Amino acid sequence: MRRRDLLAGAAALGASGVGAAYATGYIDPLGLAATVEPIELETIDAPGSQAGTLSVPERGNVTVLEFFATWCGVCAEQMEPMGAVYDDIGQHPDVQFLSVTNEPVGRTVTRSDVATWWIDHDGRWSVALDNDLALTEALDASGVPYTYVLDDSNAIRYAGRGYKSVDELLEPIERAVDGV
Repeated sequence: MRRRDLLAGAAALGASGVGAAYATGYIDPLGLAATVEPIELETIDAPGSQAGTLSVPERGNVTVLEFFATWCGVCAEQMEPMGAVYDDIGQHPDVQFLSVTNEPVGRTVTRSDVATWWIDHDGRWSVALDNDLALTEALDASGVPYTYVLDDSNAIRYAGRGYKSVDELLEPIERAVDGV
């Protein structure tokens, strides 16, 4: 086989992999081995969440986080499977579970708007604001909803955009908790 044929075959495989990634909603913007340094985020007073700050991701724990926006219909639909996953594994002592909005809070949306949306969609875990987009940029979260699972060393183990079922959410979380 000629070198040109090998290169064309490799390019086709890479292109089909990217296409499959987009078709399944899985996108790996930073690579699975990428780690993220903890960033302090403001949390708001809402059901399951206290006003204050959180270090995200929390080194030593598996971190499950989802970016959302109050204007996003898919984000509203995503709250039901997220709630089921939170009830199943989100309260595990080795899991940090939170949702983060990167909307311009204080401009087009208020903390009260976020809290009201949270109540309306049965949120019951920590909810935080990424006001300066530091976490959004660190994870290259280019859309909502966007779900991440990071292991206890803050390495990205899963990144997926769009609606995810309970099973789609649980599988990477359980693998990260089990260290697999």
